[in-house]
Amino acid sequence: MLPDRSRPAAALAKPVTSARTGLGREDWRRMTQTGFFLLFLLAPALNLLRFDLTEAQLWFLGLRWSLGIDALARGEINATTAALQLLLRAFLPAIGLVVIFITIAYRYGRVYCGWLCPHFSMVEMLNGLLQRACGKLSLWDKSPTPRAGQRPNTRWWPLFGLSCVLVGFVWAITLLTYLLPPAVIWGNLVHGSLTPNQLRFLGVGTSLISLELAFARHLFCRFGCAVGYFQSLAWMANPKGMVVAFERERAKECKTCDAPRGSACDNACPMRLNPRNIKRMMFSCVQCGQCLDACETSQGDQQRSPTLEWRIGADALRETLRQRTPTRQEAP
Repeated sequence: MLPDRSRPAAALAKPVTSARTGLGREDWRRMTQTGFFLLFLLAPALNLLRFDLTEAQLWFLGLRWSLGIDALARGEINATTAALQLLLRAFLPAIGLVVIFITIAYRYGRVYCGWLCPHFSMVEMLNGLLQRACGKLSLWDKSPTPRAGQRPNTRWWPLFGLSCVLVGFVWAITLLTYLLPPAVIWGNLVHGSLTPNQLRFLGVGTSLISLELAFARHLFCRFGCAVGYFQSLAWMANPKGMVVAFERERAKECKTCDAPRGSACDNACPMRLNPRNIKRMMFSCVQCGQCLDACETSQGDQQRSPTLEWRIGADALRETLRQRTPTRQEAP
């Protein structure tokens, strides 16, 4: 849907909100992230999804999920029945989930990453803490991008470091509960009776995850996560997939956007991308929409409609086929 340039400046200054709930796009995204994060933490304890190594048993939606192999070994079923159960309970559900996941990514891009992924929600949280400490969203940024009205303060560094370690520990012990009975793991932790193997897993896992979150969280999301990578491949294969479109004929307006800090959309992107770029340069875009909100707010403050918007279908195809041809009017 094309932007309505007749809307008053007061409306343009606010992110898109629902008329019924009053919640904006970012509010809904935070709600879905929080819900999925809680599901990630509680799934093993509720037996929603885990594989118990002590019993060699898969739990799914509170039920023991058997493939029939043990029954075949005991002679309770024949080979044909076992093969049919393996097909119906393992291969078909797995293929169905993959097809659904890739189909969504094909049309909408990495929406799982931006709207659900527990790791990415922690990436954004740590971005905010690091930005308060040094003005950057990543230790490898060449220049700071401080928030409006906020100056970097070194007192935030200890909280950033502690948060990396705490999140790393929560991640490690949660992953362990996906493999061993959660009641046993948490009970051993509370009573200080973790086994040597459990301690080694938690120590190594906490160290690796903490280091990744502190130094390479963006690099992992962009190049190391297989889930995100295959979503991006599916999205890139669809020229009609949802993209962030930029009205290049209004590029000169970006020169006064969010002054004096530069373009609001660039500063808002948690993946450190330039949202005004063409699709092939946005390979790791997570469709979080923060650049759209930043553009709408910044342009609205200047009584202008946003230059960025989501497009899908034929509109996305036209945007995808565009070649980036910088002109003297285009913002850097």
